[in-house]
Amino acid sequence: MAQNVGGYEDPSAELLAEAAAAFGLLASSARLHIMWALSQGESDVTHLADRVGGALPAVSQHLAKLKLAGLVRARRDGRRQVYYVDDPDVVTVVRVMVGQLTARTRKSAAPVRRLNAAGV
Repeated sequence: MAQNVGGYEDPSAELLAEAAAAFGLLASSARLHIMWALSQGESDVTHLADRVGGALPAVSQHLAKLKLAGLVRARRDGRRQVYYVDDPDVVTVVRVMVGQLTARTRKSAAPVRRLNAAGV
């Protein structure tokens, strides 16, 4: 039964499962780095691999998973596939999380270490 607390109704179990799956995909630092790069603008797999420091086949596999989940899309540009984030809300979530952790790191490295130590 959905509760209304603070003006917000609890989401359905299906919606929570979908959100958890999306967060699960972003739990990989490699995929998060790819999403961060794509939040800055579209790119092909070669440039993404160079930017994130990953092997081309690995970056391609990560992109395939992100595409299957609907987090990124691709379009043809001649012989290249160009990838982009089609959902501005996903870009916002990635930018907010990375931005918050960057700000914490600048203040003091301790909060970030606590997250890592907690297994998060």
